Amino acid sequence: MQLLKRFRLAVGLSLLALLSLLTLTPATAADDLAAIQKAGTIRIGTEGTYAPFTFHQASDNALVGFDVDIGRAVAAKLGVKAEFVEGKWDGLIAGLNVNRYDVVINQVGISAERQAKYDFSRPYIASAAALIVREDNADIKGFADLKGKRSANSISSNFAKLAERNGAQVVAVQGFNDAVALLLAGRVDATVNDYLSYLDFKKQQPQAKVKVVARDDSAEFGVSGILMRKGQAQLKAAIDKAIGDLIADGTYKKISERYFGEDLSTKLH
Repeated sequence: MQLLKRFRLAVGLSLLALLSLLTLTPATAADDLAAIQKAGTIRIGTEGTYAPFTFHQASDNALVGFDVDIGRAVAAKLGVKAEFVEGKWDGLIAGLNVNRYDVVINQVGISAERQAKYDFSRPYIASAAALIVREDNADIKGFADLKGKRSANSISSNFAKLAERNGAQVVAVQGFNDAVALLLAGRVDATVNDYLSYLDFKKQQPQAKVKVVARDDSAEFGVSGILMRKGQAQLKAAIDKAIGDLIADGTYKKISERYFGEDLSTKLH
């Protein structure tokens, strides 16, 4: 009889523990937002080497860019300050897993593969994948012509995957500028990269002998969101609202025109 009582007590305690765990799950999901608001700072993972989105300006080495300005504006809407934590692309997303930062803002394309592991905000920018070659290249006219060619790309990026799907050998680089440098030096045949980055590069260096021969406008490559850990429902809702407010009050338009000369919010509707 005593043994039966102990067994029932053990089962009861186990069920109580399980119930407590289930009850705490929603609160745990809100921990990131609560912690951010308590700290007064949102930690943002970014590269710092990917103009015009996140880079260091030559005059004073300050971190600037479209993504940087968007990050600061979102932080302001949340009532906190933005703290940027820089890292290489290959380990940038994984940094979320070890809590190096709260979110990643670095042109992270929204894909089904990433959505299985992480959550995204609503899209905050739309672009396209561009196939870029040297001006004197007459052999590569489209993505299918990448078969057997060398393409400079950041490993694990959507652009690298597009190049590989078309038969290219990917040569690892850390960012757009490194990719174009290898291309101009003749060490690779092409780079598949962000079209807006290409436009910014040509604006800065109009004499550079590179050209775009093809574009892929599919959502897999052109739509980016703010990346965060799974289960942060309140944080996601707050960031989604912040992005919507930035578009509504004209802040997004000002940031967009500063870097691209046009209002990219029209591509998000």
